[in-house]
Amino acid sequence: MAKHKSKLFIPLIFIAACGGGDYPGTEASESEMIENTAALPTILATNAFYYYEDVERAWAFYTRTLGFATVADYGFAKILRVGPTSYLTLVDETRGMHSSSEPKSVTLAVVTDEVEGWWEYLSEAGVEMRSSLGPEDGSPAEGRPHDGFVAMDPEGYLLEFERFNPHPENEELLPILKGVEAIYPDGAETAPGVITTRPATLGIQGTVLWLYYGDLERIQAFYGAALGVELLVDQGWAKVFPASPTGFLGFVDGDRGLHQATEEKAVTVSFFTTGLESWFEHMKGVPGFEFRTPELSSEGDFVRTFVGYDPEGYFLEWDEFTEVEANQLLLRSMMDQERGP
Repeated sequence: MAKHKSKLFIPLIFIAACGGGDYPGTEASESEMIENTAALPTILATNAFYYYEDVERAWAFYTRTLGFATVADYGFAKILRVGPTSYLTLVDETRGMHSSSEPKSVTLAVVTDEVEGWWEYLSEAGVEMRSSLGPEDGSPAEGRPHDGFVAMDPEGYLLEFERFNPHPENEELLPILKGVEAIYPDGAETAPGVITTRPATLGIQGTVLWLYYGDLERIQAFYGAALGVELLVDQGWAKVFPASPTGFLGFVDGDRGLHQATEEKAVTVSFFTTGLESWFEHMKGVPGFEFRTPELSSEGDFVRTFVGYDPEGYFLEWDEFTEVEANQLLLRSMMDQERGP
């Protein structure tokens, strides 16, 4: 894939490459590494970059059908607000770090209490499904720790709609979700001239970005050290960790999940934050993290950033947005989420 120079958004101009690196031993315990992150600036939101052959078609699907609001539009890249502190960025593959032909080794789970309503709405809208809510009639099974179904976006990225039920497995997560003010459609445009068809009764509490790995034990230690977080939900072959207040990361055994662990991955995981320098210096000391960009970068006065790889090659990016006109709606949405309900 040819390298394209962007005049707008520096995180999207690099060519995809294989990441990884050894995870050397360290004398510091996981708890000590977590303590060392306590003074780091907050991760305001999680974000995933998805890469498309037809980004306009994807934008129409996410804004009209799913009702995700556009909070920044750079032309070749659109940032959409999914949950209270989670975002999705749709990227024209000719201007991005990945190609749409790479394995889509990621699933975005929309966490919602109205999973049955989402199933009915998306089924009637003709959205392609990977798996149903129930085995026969679309109703959830009894006694499960979570209920959900899996849909597909126009170019094959998987979207899970999931409810976490009262269950010992979820005892740490449910109090967090209970305190969340879910996002519901408010009748405003989700893109210029676009009003969503999503019913006003269908809310989003948060997201889990599911990623697929060959070595779950190793990756848990890495993110514990990188983000200063501890295990929140243990599903055995899938683990959920917090990142932003309602944006979670899920690590899945690649032999058991919806995807296999792959070398290439058509996704970049990013963290919206302040104090980028502090995160940059911190990540220098995290075993298993390999920098893609040797120093902080900025371009066009839109964003400051750095990029690297986790131990199995997922691209990780930290973003600090500047107060220019194109970012005002995004910045306001992040200020609103900090103030809370």
